[in-house]
Amino acid sequence: MTRLALATATVALGADPDEDDLLAALAAQGVTAAPVAWDDPRADWSAWDLVVLRSTWDYPERLSDFHAWLDEVAAVTAVVNPPSVVRGNTDKRYLARLERAGVPVVPTTFAEPGEDLALPPDRPVVVKPSVSAGSRDTLRVEAGQRSRALALARSLHVQGRTVMVQPYLASVDARGETAVILLDGAVSHGVRKGPILAPDAGPIEGLHAPEDLSPRAPRDDERAVAQAALDALEAGGLAYARVDLVDDDAGHPRVLEVELTEPSLFLRLAPGATERLAAGLARRARAARSLAGRRGL
Repeated sequence: MTRLALATATVALGADPDEDDLLAALAAQGVTAAPVAWDDPRADWSAWDLVVLRSTWDYPERLSDFHAWLDEVAAVTAVVNPPSVVRGNTDKRYLARLERAGVPVVPTTFAEPGEDLALPPDRPVVVKPSVSAGSRDTLRVEAGQRSRALALARSLHVQGRTVMVQPYLASVDARGETAVILLDGAVSHGVRKGPILAPDAGPIEGLHAPEDLSPRAPRDDERAVAQAALDALEAGGLAYARVDLVDDDAGHPRVLEVELTEPSLFLRLAPGATERLAAGLARRARAARSLAGRRGL
């Protein structure tokens, strides 16, 4: 019997809205699957043919532990997405790599601990740590509110975290973001994500911010930019990927972030998406089981 673990976190057990449907779809594929917390010291990862990162949403606060765990698991079984991809994706400084490759990204500046924060004087910005998930520790700062941005930056720098600054694009309030979801390297579906950050609200607390979600068919230019981002990161053909895009002031899509680690995939908003993901994961799990058998593991 092929066995597959959906890696979650102790604090996130039962919180993934896609989990139950995915477990049922995997069972229909003949795969025994269960959620297992990555931070559970009792977990025996070698008992699974494939470990799939799904709701390990607390890794930003324990990044070194998370990376060490990835290495430990990869030494005894197969992991999706691959640890080499995940390591490069858990810090949003990959946006600089995309920009160098010519991919249109939301302009982003980074400030390491001890460095000054560069803030444009005439437009709203978003300030957040470069290692983050679920919009936690993220702040929308209006023009003229420099002190709010600096206070958050100081707090993050004290923790040894890198701070990033992006302009808050007006299209987010009018159109929202477009999430392009790819399964097995092909565009599966798209989702509109409504604006999350209010002008004078404090940083997001909890595992993730509440989201206003609805189906949206990605435009051709959005599909092209999403694919260009994955190509630049050498991340084609992954079991799953999500590229979040926003329109700039000229109406052209720009990459806000590329989620390759544990992205929400909004499967319930796209008929057949759960089954497509389950089929791909089942195929990978069986291939991993077969390979391990040939190696005598």
